Amino acid sequence: MDITHEILSLREQAQVRNRWLRIRLDSLIPELLEREEIDMWIIACREYNEDPVLLSMLPATSMSARRRTVLIFARRPDCTVERLTLSRYGYDDLYDKAWDPDREDQYSCLATLVAERDPRTIAINISGTFAFGDGISHNEYNLISQALGGKYSERLVSGERLSVGWLERRIPEELRAYPRLVEIGHQIIARAFSTAVIHPGITTTDDVVWWMRQTMQDAGLSAWFQPTIDIQAPDQTFQDTDNPRATILPGDLLHCDMGFHYLGLATDQQQHAYVLKADENYAPQSIRDALAEGNRLQDIHFEEMRIGRTGNDVLKSALDRARNEGIRAQIYSHPLGYHGHAAGPMIGMWDQQDGVPGVGDYPLFDDTAYSIELNVVKSVPEWNNQDVRIMLEEDAALTGGLMRWLDGRQESLYLIG
Repeated sequence: MDITHEILSLREQAQVRNRWLRIRLDSLIPELLEREEIDMWIIACREYNEDPVLLSMLPATSMSARRRTVLIFARRPDCTVERLTLSRYGYDDLYDKAWDPDREDQYSCLATLVAERDPRTIAINISGTFAFGDGISHNEYNLISQALGGKYSERLVSGERLSVGWLERRIPEELRAYPRLVEIGHQIIARAFSTAVIHPGITTTDDVVWWMRQTMQDAGLSAWFQPTIDIQAPDQTFQDTDNPRATILPGDLLHCDMGFHYLGLATDQQQHAYVLKADENYAPQSIRDALAEGNRLQDIHFEEMRIGRTGNDVLKSALDRARNEGIRAQIYSHPLGYHGHAAGPMIGMWDQQDGVPGVGDYPLFDDTAYSIELNVVKSVPEWNNQDVRIMLEEDAALTGGLMRWLDGRQESLYLIG
């Protein structure tokens, strides 16, 4: 499979990402500071120990902080925002360079800038709940506190909700591009789940895993986790994890999990295929019914995703409805964006189906993206009533108060053979 001709060159990708970054800085930062009633936001880190928020705020050609980088966002009385940088090399015209390294050190400069603006609240990225909001190191925190002195150190507050709000929000330009990213993932899965890649009786699950990884790499896509392929069959259940059979055979139900970064955005997808036996034209009806039940759970999940509800609220309501319909369900959906497991409300974890304290208590906002990840378990009479688990993951967006798939979902099994 060759999709390299469809992927933008590195130069073109940088141009797109920088254009998006400028729009985001111009539109989102003033809104978020006003929403959270923050007068100043300081982000500081050293090279190779970067705050995850800072990396999303630098031009595409800036792959790390240089030495020490400090970004400052300061609200003016007219609600516009100054964007300043205390860094040796600057960042084009995205930020105004506010420090002369030949005249003073960075934190003396910071102290002067803060005193001149006299902010009532100063956010720094400390959080006990979200890793994305906890990017400042202990050393940088101490240096900021010492530089600001008692008066302004007392005004330091958590920038957790600024961090999460910045990372989770998708601008219209990103939402228009996202479906194509997800479509590329679907194309890779469709090729992997075909006789072009799988020769039953010869091909192993690892063969397919590395084909997927290599295909992404060759296309210029960056896998953010190692793909997986697993087998369910009459001689192998989803619980057989100690010594699973690796060679793919006729009659197997295959499952994949894969995701990549492109244009700074992540995808995350899980789908299924069935390997036909010589006398079969379709997968067993009960397996097809299980997939349909998984689609029903997706529908329920979508209906419960409403702005203002917390992840834990969505989880409980969706699982309650599923149980009432006789569906054996688990839900463990997560935000999607600059990271695969991204900033925003967690909607269950596979081992926390009663809710996720902290990250599950965060509310849903509009113009956000999610990986809708879940599974259903159903007995298969054709396999001596063995339980089969259908594990689905598809990418979606919450825009205009409504959920929509970014590139559809799997409603029928891929058939191999």
